[in-house]
Amino acid sequence: MRVGVPKEIKTHEYRVGLTPGSVREYAAHGHEVTVETGAGFGIGADDAAYRAAGARIAASAEEIFASAEMVVKVKEPQPKEVAQLRPGQILFTYLHLAADRELALGVAASGCVGVAYETVTDGEGGLPLLAPMSEVAGRLSIEAAGQSLKSYTGGRGLLIGGVPGVPASRIVVIGGGVVGTHAARMAAGLGAEVTVIDRSIPRLRQLDELFHGRVRTRMSTSEAIEDEIAGADAVIGAVLVAGHSAPKLVTRAMLKLMKPRAVLVDVAIDQGGCFETSRPTTHDNPTFEVDGVIHYCVANMPGAVPLTSSHALNNATLPFGLALAARGVGAIEADPHLRAGLNTFRGAIVNRPVADSLGLPYQAFAAAA
Repeated sequence: MRVGVPKEIKTHEYRVGLTPGSVREYAAHGHEVTVETGAGFGIGADDAAYRAAGARIAASAEEIFASAEMVVKVKEPQPKEVAQLRPGQILFTYLHLAADRELALGVAASGCVGVAYETVTDGEGGLPLLAPMSEVAGRLSIEAAGQSLKSYTGGRGLLIGGVPGVPASRIVVIGGGVVGTHAARMAAGLGAEVTVIDRSIPRLRQLDELFHGRVRTRMSTSEAIEDEIAGADAVIGAVLVAGHSAPKLVTRAMLKLMKPRAVLVDVAIDQGGCFETSRPTTHDNPTFEVDGVIHYCVANMPGAVPLTSSHALNNATLPFGLALAARGVGAIEADPHLRAGLNTFRGAIVNRPVADSLGLPYQAFAAAA
């Protein structure tokens, strides 16, 4: 199959869809890989490294989209990329359609086979292609909170872990999944006072055992959220409902309960955000203030550490990408986990949570095929 890797064009996105090591694997399996010039700049991989791995170098993204049977990216296609998608072309990337009606309609209308990393499943009920970036984002969320708490960025002027004789910051993590676990680990490691809120009692038991009681846990209710955010210096939004837009668990009215210049970090912003007052921001302008509360809502947090993120992502996506390259739509028909990743097909939205989140018609893949 002809596989294309364009350079990412989302603001301050430095990751790359395929590393040279992954290109080498595709080439070894007989696939023809074309990489846009400069695509690997963010991970320190120049065009020569991709040529040595077996890739051909294209001068432009237009060449990639025009020639590739499968396009491998990191972030959702930007408008100029959506315009270049074509019927039957496989798009393998993060799509996050549930949070963006216009994008969903555009990708569906292109007729491409849109396979979203974030909805591919595994045998344990997990999301294996979302997990590595959730790990990165969870850890980065505490760095973001620490930065946003500093006075010169508008925060309360607190050190997350405090010092002897001075209390540590109080960090509340809403959601005990992969993001929340890694956020709690980082915060606790820095000496913060950490509470994790989740709606699953079994998961809270697991977290209690994992952290040996070092992290407090609470069952998720509106009362618990209000109670915890009132005392928090920073709140990490780490909620995920696979395929769906994120539920709004912190309303604008709740902000009045919070300390002045406290911080909200919305890691769920790719899925629409779990705070009512969230809106996407970028790495060059990451925060804004609502009712005296600092909001950090960068929509591609792992893009800030592309070397770590690209390799972690490729470790997870490579087997699925090779299967798609080998069998195309046949791989989706044969593998229920890849089928869960299919979001658009022949002009239709074939992922029910995405369709339901947007209020758009859903069509089963079998019917669309």
